[in-house]
Amino acid sequence: MSQKKAELGLNEHHQNEVINYMRFARSKRGLRLKTVDACFQDLKESRLVEETFTMDEVMEVLNGLQSVVHSEVESELINTAYTNVLLLRQLFSQAEKWYLKLQTDISELENRELLEQIAEFEKAEFTSSSKKPIIDITKPKLVPINEGGTTELLNKEILRLQQENEKLKSRLKTIEIQTTNALDEKSKLERTLQDLQIDQENQQDFIKAHDLDDLENTVAALRDEFQKTLNDQTENQKSLEQNLAAAKHDLLRVQEQLSLAEKELEKKFQQTAAYRNMKEILTKKNDQIKDLRKRLAKYESED
Repeated sequence: MSQKKAELGLNEHHQNEVINYMRFARSKRGLRLKTVDACFQDLKESRLVEETFTMDEVMEVLNGLQSVVHSEVESELINTAYTNVLLLRQLFSQAEKWYLKLQTDISELENRELLEQIAEFEKAEFTSSSKKPIIDITKPKLVPINEGGTTELLNKEILRLQQENEKLKSRLKTIEIQTTNALDEKSKLERTLQDLQIDQENQQDFIKAHDLDDLENTVAALRDEFQKTLNDQTENQKSLEQNLAAAKHDLLRVQEQLSLAEKELEKKFQQTAAYRNMKEILTKKNDQIKDLRKRLAKYESED
């Protein structure tokens, strides 16, 4: 059966339904072919009794045979179409009971590749039917639409819902346990917070009652120390200002002494022989420069 599923792409139940329909169609096709054969046989026995026929007689016989065969084939095609409509009606009725909307692709009905695949499947299925056990076609594989089919699907849906309900119950139980643990933890934290608040209030009362005097004494001591430090800084500042003024006076005095020393040194240098000789040389050089300038001016005026 796995080979058939590979050919048609259907599960075992649906494939058996297809086989039953093909068996029904083969039966109807066989009956119609026998009817067509009977038309030809009847023509042979009733009309072909003479040895020679005229052209008109042959045309009359053929036209009569054509009319009979046409009627039989047309009747079979119409009956086949109506049968297919009834089959589709069964499928659509079952789908509508579960609020399903089925769709068909009419173009696939003329797909040559798929038609050949169905032909091969029919050939493989029915040519070897003599080697297979005959399936009782009077016992339908499909459960009646208005009874067992709906009940079976409902049972499956109920089973699925029961399983889902069990999962939800288990999940709810887990959530309840987690919620209980969370509430317990919250209660513990609230009690701890209340204890801390009580301890804090007691501590504040203790401070107010016992440490207020110590705090005031500490503040007073800090104030006195700050004032003392401020006074010391003031005295240090005055001392620094006095030292700065004294340093300025010393600087002015040293500068004045330095200036007097420089003047005295210059005076002593002017009194030395080297200074006198240098001054005499500079005087002679200046006289020579003046004389040269006069000569130069004289030459320029002559030109």
